[in-house]
Amino acid sequence: MSDQNNETMPIDPNVDPYGFLGMVRNSDGSITRLQEPLVPVDTSNDVSHLVVTKDISINSSKNTWARIILPCELIHSTTNTPKLPLVIYFHGGGFIVATVDTPVFQGLYASIASEIPAIVVSIEYRQAPEHRLPAAYDDCMEALHWIKNKPDDLLSDHADFSKCFLMGTSAGGNVVYHVGLRASESWDNLKPLEIKGLILNQPFFGGNERTQSEVRLANDKMLPPIISDIMWDLGLPEGVDRDHEYSNPMVGIKSNPNLFDQVKVLGWKMLVTGCDGDPLIDRQVDLVRVLKELGVQVEGSFTQGAYHGSEVVDPLKAKEFSLLVKELINHI
Repeated sequence: MSDQNNETMPIDPNVDPYGFLGMVRNSDGSITRLQEPLVPVDTSNDVSHLVVTKDISINSSKNTWARIILPCELIHSTTNTPKLPLVIYFHGGGFIVATVDTPVFQGLYASIASEIPAIVVSIEYRQAPEHRLPAAYDDCMEALHWIKNKPDDLLSDHADFSKCFLMGTSAGGNVVYHVGLRASESWDNLKPLEIKGLILNQPFFGGNERTQSEVRLANDKMLPPIISDIMWDLGLPEGVDRDHEYSNPMVGIKSNPNLFDQVKVLGWKMLVTGCDGDPLIDRQVDLVRVLKELGVQVEGSFTQGAYHGSEVVDPLKAKEFSLLVKELINHI
C-alpha cells in the first residue's frame, strides 16, 4: 500500500482497531456502531454518470434488498439491444461493516456495468454480530432465488439469465465461494438463472495460524491481521475459531475432497484475484493451487503494487479489474 494511502486513513487500525471500524466494543462483548468506517475514495475518474440504478426490496422482514446497476445507453437506446451478462455482486466489509449503499462501492459497480458491459445486481445481506454467519450466505442464496423470478422489468428486459456470474470483493468473495458451492448443488432449482462462473476479488479468508504474508504485513493500514481477527470474532458462529470452514476453506476441502465435484460437472469457471500488498494473498494463492489440484477450472490473477480493497478505492484499478472480468465473460 502506498504511503499516500497510509497517510489518508483517519485512524490507524493497529492502534485503535475498533475505532478504525467505526465502533466500540462493550464490556459484555457486544458492539456499538458509531459511524461507517471512512475510506478515502479517488473521484478524479468517476464513471457513475455512465450508469443508472434502481433499488428493490428482497425480504422486508430481514431488511435485505438489491441495487440494480445498468449502463445508461440501455435506457436511452431506441433500438432493441442484445441482453447483457448478469453479474450478481456481494459487497465486502468483513461481514460486520458496509452496505450496498456505501459510497466506496459505487465506482466499482459503475465500472463493471459500463466496461464489460453487464447488468449488475448488488445484494444487501444482514451484518454480524447481530446476524452471524451463515446469515449472509442464507440471505445471498435467497437473493438468487429472488432474482430467478425476474422481479423487475430492468432484469427481464436487459439481463441474459443464461449468462450469470457471482462476484464479490473481500468478504463478498468469501460469500461467492460458499454460496457458489450451495448453488452448484441446487442449480436446477435456480433456472432460468444459469451460473457460468465465480469471481472472487481479493477474497476474505482466515485461519488460526498466521501466513507469511500476514506476518509480513502485520502493520498494514487497510486490513492488518488484528482487524481480520476482530471481523472473524464477530462474524463466525459463537464458539468456533478461525479454522472453521466458513473462514478457512482448506478445512472444508480436507473434510470433503468431493466438495467441488458439482462445480466441475457444471463446467463453471473460477477467477481469484489478489495482490502482494494484501495480507490475505498467501491464502488466496493457496486456494487457487488446491482448486487446480482438484481439477477445477480456476485462474489466479495476482498483481504487484496494490493493496486490499484497491479496486473499490482506485478507479483505475477498478477499470483494470473490470477488463479482466470482461475477458473471462467473453470467453464463455
